[in-house]
Amino acid sequence: MSNITVAQCLQRASELESVSDSARLDIELILCHILQKNRTWLFTWPDKTLTSDQQTMFDDFFQRRKNGEPIAHIIGQREFWSLPLSVNNSTLIPRPDTELLVETTLELFANDAPAQQRRCLDLGTGTGAIVLALASEKPHWQLLGVDYSADAVALAEKNRRALEFGHVSILQSNWFSAVPAQLFDVIVSNPPYIDPQDCHLEQGDVRFEPRSALVAGNHGLADIELIIRDGWNYVAEGGWLLLEHGYDQGEAVRRLLHARGFIAVETRRDFGGNERVSLGKKKEQS
Repeated sequence: MSNITVAQCLQRASELESVSDSARLDIELILCHILQKNRTWLFTWPDKTLTSDQQTMFDDFFQRRKNGEPIAHIIGQREFWSLPLSVNNSTLIPRPDTELLVETTLELFANDAPAQQRRCLDLGTGTGAIVLALASEKPHWQLLGVDYSADAVALAEKNRRALEFGHVSILQSNWFSAVPAQLFDVIVSNPPYIDPQDCHLEQGDVRFEPRSALVAGNHGLADIELIIRDGWNYVAEGGWLLLEHGYDQGEAVRRLLHARGFIAVETRRDFGGNERVSLGKKKEQS
């Protein structure tokens, strides 16, 4: 049987529509990875044929995607904040909605002088997506990303090295347990916040992601409660705490921030109009 062309591969997108909302893009990303070409090349050379090895790899990747495996796990990469990040099944796949956490943080410090130094802590860093995105915008900041999972720490460090961000440190820590005693101008976190009984855990990409990075007790609020409670002691006066959370948790998170003493508490909405990031400021003492 003759080898298939790029165009023939792309035509198989319809077979993925039952498992993917972006079937055509999935095929394009698989081809770009296998052929080591960009998407423009695919459209320019649709009649190019795959080698036997490339076709075997395509068939394998295609079947894995058809079985529901996330495209990011298949090709081992996901872009976040325009940064290419290695990903694997040890942690969450970075999602576009989480960029709101980065955008909001940068907005809070928009009036800083260009060379202003700040200290930033990212709790539950996973791939390192948040801390590395902030590092790409703030070369004068000192940033620390921590995660409980040794595999996640290794992955975040791999991404840090690939991006050559010398002003970022990655550390294994169960939340604040191994964080050096210091005060941070901003603490950010995308912690586990899904209720263990949530039916969505059996749907889509999350089936392939570690439950420990997804679920939390007390209807998904347990880790958020801990971060707000203990985080108070690590936020500098005038500093900020920002948390990503579930679409229906905004009111509860605002209440927790207020109860701990944070001021200027508010919630920002994601691209879908859902409450997604809540934040509070530690008041400066007069």
